[in-house]
Amino acid sequence: MARLRITYNSPVVLTFTLAAVAVFLLPNTVRDSWFVARPHLDGAQSYVGLVSYVLGHGNWQHLLSNFMLILLIGPILEERHGSIPLLVMILVTALVGGLANIVLSSTGLLGASGVVFMMILLASMANVRAGEIPLTLIIIAVVFMGGELVAELHANDGISHTAHLVGGATGAAFGFLGARPRSNKKVGKQTGAGVDRVLR
Repeated sequence: MARLRITYNSPVVLTFTLAAVAVFLLPNTVRDSWFVARPHLDGAQSYVGLVSYVLGHGNWQHLLSNFMLILLIGPILEERHGSIPLLVMILVTALVGGLANIVLSSTGLLGASGVVFMMILLASMANVRAGEIPLTLIIIAVVFMGGELVAELHANDGISHTAHLVGGATGAAFGFLGARPRSNKKVGKQTGAGVDRVLR
């Protein structure tokens, strides 16, 4: 009988998760200084926070709700696109979300929910082909993004729905960038053909 062993099967997703847990265990003063995206740039901490905020979470429920989805969807995306492309997509999503927070909000931002929405939209485009818009993408966009847009306009719940919208938009953009040709013929690698093909 073959011996079973535990493998570090999804290095980017697992490292991201462990880093977020480690940050949560830091003293509040450290978390509040280095892992929050501020609505303005006024020093090293605010520049670092433009990306590092995805590691900061307000409480265990906030952390678990984000990373249950990341641990569910992330390994599939990492296997499909590769570790480095997925890491780049996470970092780009974080940066765009941090910059959007400066432009559109007057409060701080923390948490990986924008990354979650990026992964949801990216996963919904698993079988996208160039020149096509999958019906599943439209449904996901209406259900998730439409709900977030309504909440952003009318809700006052302390949740950054803007970060969710930005994450979903970047996920859709990455999906279209990596769209495969409609032909079943093998296509050679081309520089700039898509995020995953460029960075693999």
